[in-house]
Amino acid sequence: MKKWLQLIVMTALSVFVLGACGSDTTEDEGTDEASDDTYVIGVSQLLEHPSLDNAYEGFQTAIEESDLEVEFDYQNAQNDQNNIKTIADNFVADDVDLIFANSTPSALGALNATSDIPILFTSVTDAVDAGLVESMEEHDSNITGVLDLHPDAIEKTVEFIDKYFEDANIGLIYNAGEANSVTQIEAVEKAVEGTSLSTSERTVANSSEVQQAASTLAGDVDVMYIVTDNTVVSALDSVVDVTNTQGIPLIVGEPDSLEKGGFATYGIDYKTIGERTGEMAVEVLSGETEIEKLDVEYPPEVQLFINKEAAEAQDVEWNDDWDEEAEFVEVE
Repeated sequence: MKKWLQLIVMTALSVFVLGACGSDTTEDEGTDEASDDTYVIGVSQLLEHPSLDNAYEGFQTAIEESDLEVEFDYQNAQNDQNNIKTIADNFVADDVDLIFANSTPSALGALNATSDIPILFTSVTDAVDAGLVESMEEHDSNITGVLDLHPDAIEKTVEFIDKYFEDANIGLIYNAGEANSVTQIEAVEKAVEGTSLSTSERTVANSSEVQQAASTLAGDVDVMYIVTDNTVVSALDSVVDVTNTQGIPLIVGEPDSLEKGGFATYGIDYKTIGERTGEMAVEVLSGETEIEKLDVEYPPEVQLFINKEAAEAQDVEWNDDWDEEAEFVEVE
């Protein structure tokens, strides 16, 4: 009789243990289901320099302030077109949930790789001329984003040079292989028409050629103007060396370059456009908005920024108007 009782007890215990194991399995399955709510964003960045880094920081900030669980797969192409393609292809193979393309080449690489995965870009100067979208207002593709060039920025910059450096010959250095740079240089040339100004240009293929280009221009120009060209900005220190030595005012395309020695810019805050792009990403990932319904956006209003230390280093004659008009950048 005791043996039968022992057998019944053992059988009941076995059923209880199996039931407990079954409960653990259910909990694990629930955990797996929860992990499905974690999104993966592939980040394709052309190279490291302050503007792009700030845009990415702003993008992350907007995502982190949302309720979404997101993992970032950050990839830097080191300014190599082959790397851009490889990065985009890998994102497609990994089936990421969204691609953040931080530069025009990065956006083009992503768009060439997929027509299905949502792509959001920033640090792009002209999305239409670059072939990313058909127009600012209408697009039916998987890509949109926030531009880094306000429509008035170049015109205001040229007006500034014409007002305070009358009859100046402006030195321009850019990589003709960057579509955003070509667009900006054409805009500068157009804005110069009808002013007292003229321009001289040098093109470079990589950052190692920037210093030579700046040196050859130095003897012929009165002002240097570096637009938001990724190749040149990545080697801006070499331009600053030349302009400081030769006493040439260095106008730049965005405030981050002031911290590296630029004198003045009508620019934008790259962290701000990154944040707006991040907000768009949250809308897409959460299902609040389809990417096809998000128009490409311009950045906020431009502001005159000045680096006083650079002005002194480049022998710029100070104008009292700037005390009221400009926001000053202090370099630590």
